[in-house]
Amino acid sequence: MSKLDELIRTAGANADESMGKGIVHGAGGPSAPPAVLAAPATPTRMQGLVKIKNAAEILVEKIGPDPAQPREEFDEESLARLAESLKAKGQLQPIQVAWREDRGQYIILCGERRWRAAQLAGLPSVACVIHERVPEPGELLALQVIENCLREDLKPIEQAKAFRRLMEMNGWSARQVARELSLTQSFVARALALLDLPEAIQELVEEGTLPPATACEVGRLERREDQVEVAERVVIEKLTRDQVVAAVQAKNAGRAAPERAAKAEVRLDDGHRVSVVGPNAGAGPEAVIEVLRRAIMRLQAEARGTAA
Repeated sequence: MSKLDELIRTAGANADESMGKGIVHGAGGPSAPPAVLAAPATPTRMQGLVKIKNAAEILVEKIGPDPAQPREEFDEESLARLAESLKAKGQLQPIQVAWREDRGQYIILCGERRWRAAQLAGLPSVACVIHERVPEPGELLALQVIENCLREDLKPIEQAKAFRRLMEMNGWSARQVARELSLTQSFVARALALLDLPEAIQELVEEGTLPPATACEVGRLERREDQVEVAERVVIEKLTRDQVVAAVQAKNAGRAAPERAAKAEVRLDDGHRVSVVGPNAGAGPEAVIEVLRRAIMRLQAEARGTAA
């Protein structure tokens, strides 16, 4: 019987009792029909409310993390901020747990950050929703990936590894991963493409120095050594995505990669700034002065033409 069915049955029994049904009278029977009492009205605050039986406060030390959790790293600053929030405002969302007899503790299904932050905050217990059983590994991983994706907690490489594990554990295709997690196929495909890149590039993505979208563009290069070379250029020279696309196209066509345009800037005391961008901008002050001289001559010519 479901919780709702049980609630309906109990409510019905209470209503019957309030209406006088099932009451045993004396042998002579009642001298008059029993008075019918109106059932008390349900308070507005209780309407549409069903209490959850599997919610509980559990001691922090009785809870442990899931070793297969797809999230591998936890930002210390973010945890510290969450711990301060827990101390100031309390726990706004329960974590989800299930009992593991073999470990003698509740295992975290979703909400490890909140549990870790609660430890930092010195809280003795946390609010939990207890699952009747530990989900199957593939099902549990899907739940954890969904939660982390919705909150954007997973790093790009962690996310890609989680997608691949889901495919291996459940026999899913990339299309099925996208459908099950309500993500676009292109999003999943781009994430999985990161795992085909050289480890050196994956480390740059993991560090946050190389955007995932740019890394995917680099992955279009045919040779892995070219991929690493262009990725390092992106980081060192701070290439834009358009410049990366041009470099990749040139490499694949056997042409020399276009040089990144240099930039020189002159700041004046009155707040004005003059920038020179081009192949000669990085060749030294004399080259920049020559570019500025030509620019002044053109401006003077345009001014004379306007005056005429």
